[in-house]
Amino acid sequence: MNLNELKNDWINDFANPMIIAGPCSAESESQMLGTAKRLKESGAQISAFRAGIWKPRTKPNGFEGVGVIGLNWLKKVKEEYGFKTATEVANAHHVFAALEADVDILWIGARSTVNPFTVQEIAQALRGTNKPILVKNPVNPDLALWIGALERLLGQGIENVGAIHRGFSTYQKTKYRNIPNWQIALDFKNQFPNIPLFIDPSHICGNRTGLASVAQEAFNVGYQGAIIESHEDPDNAWSDASQQITPEVLAEMINNLQIRNSDISGYEDEMGKHRTLISDMDFQLIELLSQRMKISEKIGTLKKENNIAIFQPERWKVITEYANQKASETGMSQEFIEKVFKAIHEESIEVQNGIMINK
Repeated sequence: MNLNELKNDWINDFANPMIIAGPCSAESESQMLGTAKRLKESGAQISAFRAGIWKPRTKPNGFEGVGVIGLNWLKKVKEEYGFKTATEVANAHHVFAALEADVDILWIGARSTVNPFTVQEIAQALRGTNKPILVKNPVNPDLALWIGALERLLGQGIENVGAIHRGFSTYQKTKYRNIPNWQIALDFKNQFPNIPLFIDPSHICGNRTGLASVAQEAFNVGYQGAIIESHEDPDNAWSDASQQITPEVLAEMINNLQIRNSDISGYEDEMGKHRTLISDMDFQLIELLSQRMKISEKIGTLKKENNIAIFQPERWKVITEYANQKASETGMSQEFIEKVFKAIHEESIEVQNGIMINK
């Protein structure tokens, strides 16, 4: 069996979209029950209550979770408010403790996904379970690692799986804590349309202001769920305070989300016309790019013959200014135009490098 043969019927037991919500970390019994109570009273359509029991941190000596005692608090949340429960596991010890406490949904975090040894250990500890196991994308933009983690689960007989898109780490300063890099997630979705895909706007944004827009973007392209951090007193949360929201704010956010229909029945002809036009334009773009790279080859030859460095900072400055100007003129986003020009420029450098290397 391979990943594309999985049915993943487990997702049908939950509301659409499936929302997993709760505090970043379990802090106390009263905090857990208080948050769950307000989530219930808010009317938010929550499928499962989440809380971090163990919290892997970048630096030592910080708050790293309350440990197994928090599993008892998750049990009480289930008993008193009827929520399914969910938490992260990062090693075999976590798995055994969570399974013993009958946590309903487990997920593997981004820091764990990046390490095949860790994933293998977790997968072996989970062997044969029918509980849903979700896998967050690795911290670095590596689709193969993400897929590999799910394949390791399948190798241990785990067939109820899902994926969480939480964004990717970057050294660049952006408006996101972890850049979405949507294309990687969409490549995953294209390869495995049968595997439920969740959005984690809390970790993508790192703040409260962008949560709704990121979640909506995900549902616009057919994601099936979201995992969102909600706390009874976000400002005083022990971890990730800036990205957590109150249960009431969460309920309003969920109510405002628009869930898109993936069925295009009745619109096939009109959609087909537009897609034909796009395909034609895409072909023209490829032809133009091919011609542009042939010119880059000529420039590369000229530079080689005259011992001129490939990268010319002043030229890149001109290209960037031109990109900004065209963005303004066409009404397209400056960020998009810069990405396009950067990709073209990088390929042009690769072409010229090839000429320089070849004798």
